[in-house]
Amino acid sequence: MAQPEPQLTASEKTKAAWLIARMAKRAVAGPEVDQSDLEKKLDRLMETARQREAKTKSPR
Repeated sequence: MAQPEPQLTASEKTKAAWLIARMAKRAVAGPEVDQSDLEKKLDRLMETARQREAKTKSPR
């Protein structure tokens, strides 16, 4: 099941945009180019944002 997309901070949006742009550049190079490292970084960024959002929403 897909997890809902978290609200990203300005810094997280910038990092995500940078990673997506790098993946697009690699995609232009051809289908044989490995992008798994960038995908893992983007997944890690999104998971960190989900954790941050859950932490701020939870009552103390």
